[in-house]
Amino acid sequence: MPKQGPLFVLILALSIFVGSCISPKDKVERAKLLKTENAESTELLAKVNNLARINSMRAKMDLKFEDNSFAEIGVAEKYKTADGEVVVQRPANILLKVQIPVIKSDVAQMTSNGTTFRVAILQDGGSGRYKKFVIGTNSADYSLLQEQVNKSELDNGSVIKQNVNAFANLRPQHFTDAMLVRPIETANYSYVTSTIFQEEYDFTSPKKSPLKWVLRGYYLLDEYERSTDGMMKIKRRFWFDRVGGIRLARQQIFDARGEIDSDIVYGQEGTLGNAGDYTNMPLQIAVTRPKEKYKMRLTYQTPDAVSIGKTYPADAFQLENTWGLQEVDLDKKLEEVRANNGRTGGPQNATKARQ
Repeated sequence: MPKQGPLFVLILALSIFVGSCISPKDKVERAKLLKTENAESTELLAKVNNLARINSMRAKMDLKFEDNSFAEIGVAEKYKTADGEVVVQRPANILLKVQIPVIKSDVAQMTSNGTTFRVAILQDGGSGRYKKFVIGTNSADYSLLQEQVNKSELDNGSVIKQNVNAFANLRPQHFTDAMLVRPIETANYSYVTSTIFQEEYDFTSPKKSPLKWVLRGYYLLDEYERSTDGMMKIKRRFWFDRVGGIRLARQQIFDARGEIDSDIVYGQEGTLGNAGDYTNMPLQIAVTRPKEKYKMRLTYQTPDAVSIGKTYPADAFQLENTWGLQEVDLDKKLEEVRANNGRTGGPQNATKARQ
């Protein structure tokens, strides 16, 4: 028998070791890969335009507010479900009323005409300090003002004030893009499609359900606009669920720096209104605003009772301070903060920025 070299001995040893440690019968838990459907880009564009058919809507909704002010330490605070009435009309008009269930007492009312917004905070938990009438401009960046408010609240060490402030950050225009989806505009924007697989864990599924941990496939439809410097800037991203059909599941809206302004998740589809004209519409919409640190889930109470297609007067979206609340003009306060910073070289008089 010929003498075997050291290489042969090494290969034999490795084969014995591997064979004894790894067996085809060993099972490793992995996310279940779900079967995906295929679609052309034209079908994806048509899905977006299906939602964009709605020009106006009036609906009763369940509202679930979640404060994410403490998201950095893994904590979120959910509030009880409130009743809501929403009226929206293109191009970007909205009226939103938030009410306490059963007694139907208003917590807040807010409107936006697409350019400016008005928010009446009617209840704040009893102190009355945060009952204000807030006005501002949709396109304004109030991050500097918000920094002053946050510093003031942290200095006072009040968690309750932070929570109230998070609720006060609700802006009506945050929901118009979610409910009045802007149609596809190939003349002004460029669109790119791609695919992605994402692991998802459903905490609501039964513990041993095979669909609790899945690998789900999506189509991505990105909308780009060419800026003056020749660069392409992303404006929106649509996610289409490819499991069991093609469904618009998510819309992300980006700011000028490419940061997410709104992350909108659409629930299972159904029919809105009683005429049968608006099918394959989401029956639940969840809007997450990372910058304002909150999430709001809107669920249609009675989908077939939703009114679609009526025309509402312009003054329906111009809230008036009929309650005699103290008025807070955010644009004026922002000017004050900037002026103070310019004179002192740093943040001063934080209490002036309180809402």
